[in-house]
Amino acid sequence: MQRIARRPFLAVLALCLPALTLPAGADEAPAVAPAFTPVSAAEVVEADLLFLRRPVIVFADSPNDPAFVRQMQLLDRYYAQFEARDVILITDTDPANPSSLRKKLRPRGFSLVLMDKDWKPMIRKPLPWEGREIVNSIDKMPIARTEALERNPAGR
Repeated sequence: MQRIARRPFLAVLALCLPALTLPAGADEAPAVAPAFTPVSAAEVVEADLLFLRRPVIVFADSPNDPAFVRQMQLLDRYYAQFEARDVILITDTDPANPSSLRKKLRPRGFSLVLMDKDWKPMIRKPLPWEGREIVNSIDKMPIARTEALERNPAGR
């Protein structure tokens, strides 16, 4: 192999270095998209998210419910995968002030509900569920499969 001469290489690197630095006025922090976070059921308007987001709803009678705490821990490391699948993670831990979702789905105690983008319940679980299993179940849903084929038509 041929050795690269150091001086010409360093000269070219020095010429390219200004292009690699940030432009003037870039010392401001760039606008970053908000990170994926759980949303309270009281803040959710179903009509605004219909066919846009895929809800995963975690119900509990208290935010201190051990099943609720465990479920949120299990979901924490899968936020990036949920965001890629258009998931909105909704929590409802206040049965005294029932949200429209609590009235519609009528959970008893702890409950995990997976819905498709048409906001119809697909899977209900009475115990905490691993995030990997939730992601796999989402990928098997009819609308998700159609979206995957639209993104990659060679997969037919």
